[in-house]
Amino acid sequence: MGRGKLRIYLGAAPGVGKTYAMLSEGHRRVERGTDCVVAFVEHHDRPRTEVMLHGLETIPRRTIEYRGTSFTEMDVDAVLARRPAVALVDELPHTNVPGSRNAKRWQDVEELLAAGIDVVSTVNIQHLESLGDVVEAITGIRQKETVPDEIVRRADQIELVDMSPQALRRRMAHGNIYKPDKVDAALSNYFRPGNLTALRELALLWTADRVDEYLQEYRTEHRVSKIWGSRERIVVGLTGGPEGRALIRRAVRLAEKGAGGEVLAVYIARSDGLTAVSPKELAVQRTLVEDLGGTFHHVVGDDVPAGLLAFARGVNATQIVLGVSRRRSWQYVFGPGVSATVARESGPDLDVHIVTHDEAAKGRRLPVTGGARLGRSRTIWGWLVGLAGPGLLTLLLSTAAPDVGLANDVLLYLALTVAAALLGGLRPALASAAIGSLLLNWFFTPPIHRLTIADPRNIVALVIFVGVAIAVASVVDVAARRTHQAARLRAESETLSFLAGSVLRGETTLEALLERVRETFSMESVALLERADETEPWSCAAVVGHRPCARPEDADVDMPVGDHLALALSGRVLPAEDRRVLGAFAAQAAVVLDRQRLVGEAEEARKLAEGNKIRTSLLAAVSHDLRTPLAGIKASVTSLRSDDVEWSEEDRAELLEGIEAGADRLDHLVGNLLDMSRLETGTVTAVIRETDLDEVVPMALLGVAEDSVDLDIPETLPMVAVDRGLLERAVANIVENAVTYSPPSQPVLVSASALADRVELRVVDRGPGVPDDAKDRIFGAFQRYGDAPRGSGVGLGLAVARGFVEAMGGTLAAEDTPGGGLTMTVTLRMTDGARARPGGGEDRPVGDAHPQVVSPGVE
Repeated sequence: MGRGKLRIYLGAAPGVGKTYAMLSEGHRRVERGTDCVVAFVEHHDRPRTEVMLHGLETIPRRTIEYRGTSFTEMDVDAVLARRPAVALVDELPHTNVPGSRNAKRWQDVEELLAAGIDVVSTVNIQHLESLGDVVEAITGIRQKETVPDEIVRRADQIELVDMSPQALRRRMAHGNIYKPDKVDAALSNYFRPGNLTALRELALLWTADRVDEYLQEYRTEHRVSKIWGSRERIVVGLTGGPEGRALIRRAVRLAEKGAGGEVLAVYIARSDGLTAVSPKELAVQRTLVEDLGGTFHHVVGDDVPAGLLAFARGVNATQIVLGVSRRRSWQYVFGPGVSATVARESGPDLDVHIVTHDEAAKGRRLPVTGGARLGRSRTIWGWLVGLAGPGLLTLLLSTAAPDVGLANDVLLYLALTVAAALLGGLRPALASAAIGSLLLNWFFTPPIHRLTIADPRNIVALVIFVGVAIAVASVVDVAARRTHQAARLRAESETLSFLAGSVLRGETTLEALLERVRETFSMESVALLERADETEPWSCAAVVGHRPCARPEDADVDMPVGDHLALALSGRVLPAEDRRVLGAFAAQAAVVLDRQRLVGEAEEARKLAEGNKIRTSLLAAVSHDLRTPLAGIKASVTSLRSDDVEWSEEDRAELLEGIEAGADRLDHLVGNLLDMSRLETGTVTAVIRETDLDEVVPMALLGVAEDSVDLDIPETLPMVAVDRGLLERAVANIVENAVTYSPPSQPVLVSASALADRVELRVVDRGPGVPDDAKDRIFGAFQRYGDAPRGSGVGLGLAVARGFVEAMGGTLAAEDTPGGGLTMTVTLRMTDGARARPGGGEDRPVGDAHPQVVSPGVE
């Protein structure tokens, strides 16, 4: 008897349709003649799900008594006795009531699978054990009912039941998931758009990884070696050298350009264990790639290019990132190198990126002048060959081959001179020619051991030898000089191209440009100095590095830019040929400095324009909104003072009430204007203290009618870190705005709850609402939305509220109320060490799982 097959419907959140999809699959199998039964399904009084149970055989549940209450669970024994071909088992992570056959439902399912029964089940992504911390960070709720990832991964089929957050919230608002009395709480907490979007992404990525595992298994079973570019998978070839960090970062940037990209860093070690790699550097690179979301792999192989390509094809990679070889030019005689070999043998289905790199500690120096243009090591070898080579060759010829003939001796010395020229240039070659000609004359030209030459033909041979040696050395020296010049010109052109590009893009800051100068010329510090005129002292406009110069005269290198600007560098003296590039940098620094000042002036002009706009709006508000209550007060006072009319007590009370209302309105308008001016000038200082919301919020509601607001602030909420005065003013403005727009028959709801490390205060109205494109504009100063009548305020209430909330480190945002209206959400920080107290302060989603029962002493 074989093991049964497991099929799982995976969803991002309750209500996406997992149970409905499972029951639909059951109906399809019954129609095909498969013996399919419902072992356990919880429809949660959802009509459409309940209808799907019709026509399917249902195994009766087992009733269990626990603490005086009856619960029903899946009857595993009854299912095993029935032995159907397929069993439908809902809610795989469910915790069984104590006294059940197994502690978890997934353990029940394991029994059914072991008995050869196929099982179709459902799981939400938040119930996977490995994602518990991630889900808690997103939703603020710790899921206690979990299922091990391995149980789900072993499923023969996993099907994602997907639904957009907007569609799921619409289903919720229409009452298709929870009962109406639970809809508002669910939409405001667990089922917020941000939570649902993050959970949906988790479900999609987890499913994509499982699909990738299936693909790898298929490729292995069918021995598929060709690359299938189903997703971007980038392999980074590491050598353990310092360039590895740059290669890893480059690969990560490539992976980020495509959705679902993956980075795999691999180090190919030789099987003999003999390597010059630094274990410390390799450990640093391993940590870096893992911190950036990639994986590190250590592979053994004697043939590095073949091992790298085999690894890339084995993981179905689409790209390989390698660094430019660090070998010297003469080392290429031993082969083309790893990068070139991999690029040649990669084939058309595998892209190879060869990335240039620099060692950061060395900076970006331009090629140096003088004899070092061939390289210090190469010059040293040239002198060794030129000085010691002739002596060693003489000793070899005198002892091992004394009779090869003068012509062959001359050719051997000439070859040694050419080698000295190729390695060290002109001077080592001339030294080799001079020493070689003397040794040829003394040891091999008759008369031997004398500097005289008997045969004139030998004189010609020695002269030709010296001439050829000088000619070859000169050619090599000219070639080295041309190479040096080309390298300098290339470096200068790249530098100037960078400067031109930064000018066109306008991206380079002054400090970044000076840092570029410091690295390019390997300086200790670079300073841009300026002065108003020749009589004024120098001042520093920008500086990078240590111990900058205060005057151009104190610098190792100074580059004037006009009459009142100079670039001062300290660290070393630059050769004259480097000053041309330095001049380009200096000119660019002047341009960037002017641009920064123009940007600053533009920002000041913008602020002035904004201030002028506010003043204009203030004048408009004063001209109408402030004059209206003043006119009412004036009319009431004039009427009371009139001697022509005898006012009754009721009339006098009504007029006095109008005067009081107008004065209150004036006080409110002036208070908002003063608050806005404080926010604009940055003089609002929040005094943060531990505060209970149930003490502050009721005080903020004193200015509105008692029957216009429903208050729901649990006393068990954690304390928040706020300024009580600012919070009271902010909440008062928000509630007043909500009452203004909400219908008289629909009171405004003010509620609060704790989520993770924050507390959210929500003000919910049932008014006309605000379109998405206007939700940010309503927080601007002097903004009234829609058909708000003139005289209803100057449009500062929400602007002041947001300013006060942000001054306390919180946020204020607007979102739609399900069913119509607007919800203002104030997010505040809990105090350090705050904990949700028993009985409240911790929101839990109304899940579609069976109520959890915990045995005594066990969480």
